[in-house]
Amino acid sequence: MTVILGTTLAEATAAGRALPLTVLAAPHLPDRPLGSIGVGFRLSGEHTGGQVAIVEHPFPPGALVPPHVHTREDEFSIVTAGSIGFRSGSDEVVLEAGGYISKPRGELHTMWNAGPEEARMIEVITPSGFENFFRELAEMIESGPSDPASVAALGTSYGLFFDPTWVPELMEKYGLNSPFG
Repeated sequence: MTVILGTTLAEATAAGRALPLTVLAAPHLPDRPLGSIGVGFRLSGEHTGGQVAIVEHPFPPGALVPPHVHTREDEFSIVTAGSIGFRSGSDEVVLEAGGYISKPRGELHTMWNAGPEEARMIEVITPSGFENFFRELAEMIESGPSDPASVAALGTSYGLFFDPTWVPELMEKYGLNSPFG
């Protein structure tokens, strides 16, 4: 449950705050499906004045996120459980719980579960807005099978472009599942 304590922006400003105080108490709402991974919504742009959004992603064993490029936002990831592999441009690394990575806009990148158990990461997105892509994609997936063209069109509307070039190599190299179902 997210609670914005009883202040308006004007009241927060008068109290010396830039934004109203927002509290996200545990337990959180259940994760929603995104295809190969899931998403838990934590803080959105409406809570942060558009500065940042925070989501949490569970990665089941074998999960591979389709390689993609963001054109509007940067992402900063914190691995909180398990091991997650990252490829960004020509660089590749596996991070354990407690590891951090930045993924700059304009650079092709992907992530995968690099271990035998569920992995999790927190994603900090700046500026906010891209969390709405995850919300719309979850709604699309929950409403029934989605076709790749619809997912690509949704991505394009958020300045996100997919490039599946690395998928066969990563699937073979790490024994991953196809991100395309």
